[in-house]
Amino acid sequence: MSASLEAARALLAEHPVVDGHNDLPWALREQVRYDLDQRDIAADQTEHLHTDIPRLRAGGVGAQFWSVYVQSDYAGDRAVTATLEQIDVVRRLAARYPDDLRLAYTADDMEAARADGRIASLMGAEGGHSINNSLATLRALYELGVRYMTLTHNDNIDWADSATDEPRAHGLTAFGREVVREMNRLGMLVDLSHVSADTMRDALDTSTAPVVFSHSSARAVCDHPRNIPDDVLERLPANGSVAMATFVPKFVLPAAVEWTLRADENLRAHGFHHLETTAEAMAVHRDFEAAHPRPLATAATVADHLDHMREVAGVDHVGIGGDFDGTAFTPADLADVSGYPNLIAELLDRKWSTADVAKLTWQNAVRTLRGAEDAARGLRAGRGPSNATIDQLDG
Repeated sequence: MSASLEAARALLAEHPVVDGHNDLPWALREQVRYDLDQRDIAADQTEHLHTDIPRLRAGGVGAQFWSVYVQSDYAGDRAVTATLEQIDVVRRLAARYPDDLRLAYTADDMEAARADGRIASLMGAEGGHSINNSLATLRALYELGVRYMTLTHNDNIDWADSATDEPRAHGLTAFGREVVREMNRLGMLVDLSHVSADTMRDALDTSTAPVVFSHSSARAVCDHPRNIPDDVLERLPANGSVAMATFVPKFVLPAAVEWTLRADENLRAHGFHHLETTAEAMAVHRDFEAAHPRPLATAATVADHLDHMREVAGVDHVGIGGDFDGTAFTPADLADVSGYPNLIAELLDRKWSTADVAKLTWQNAVRTLRGAEDAARGLRAGRGPSNATIDQLDG
């Protein structure tokens, strides 16, 4: 073991990773329809998943935001029901593995879980389609434990534009801004991964609490619409927000962008959704990769993004959001959740201090959630739940 890797493991024992986004719940839905006996994550699941408890431990993970994502082509009540099923499986995982996972709802819960040697398990909903244009549904998700909501996924919704769809609202509508205000009142973090740059700016203009990018990197380093422009990164210190760099190769490595577009098109040509990661879909991907070698991202690729994000936003406003089990491909030395020490070793080699790495891995994310909680206490003292509807505000 190199000296840097040894130092990284020691550092993570003291300041473990808060990872902003892991799609294990959706992988369990796709692969085994939530049959946890078929995917016992107490055992090695390398053959099927990026995530299991032994590899979380090996990777130095102390808290995980589990994504309760549903596809953005799910609509209406179907989206709400599927989101509830995703929440249910996270709760079932915590109940099944109490010696390793503990549900967390607050920053204090995160600290308590870490002190007890448990992995704090939080939830984030990925896409405003999950609330079906209902602020009451938003509040229900909060009561069930959801602590961030990504405003969109890959497609526009009625009140917000996605980064990967044609502009329609050119940011947030009036109802979209009311969603942000209600999230602030609840203490639910506004997640700006996946949204258009105009939506990012509108949300920052509206929010009176910290926001989060749960899994996005720097657009200046890799010019992909899923990444964060510098003018947005520059705004994060003003309200204590955090941007959590993702590991997805097509978002971090310019050479991987065009390759992935072709690989996704090949997957669709074989009858699969382009985001599908079932065994059958991955077999198609592997055949394509054999014929068309894939550009490989590495921990150094991700570190390039973190260096830039630290330079623009400041070290108090960066974090990590790997997107494991939500992507078909991963960097060569960040193949699964055991790989975080490789990234930390790379940063130590780049002369990141122990104090700065501790902010990246643990402190910034905990502070940001605590900031949302603090803001919510003040807002709740001043007003009650919003009863607004999209018809009222957007006509």
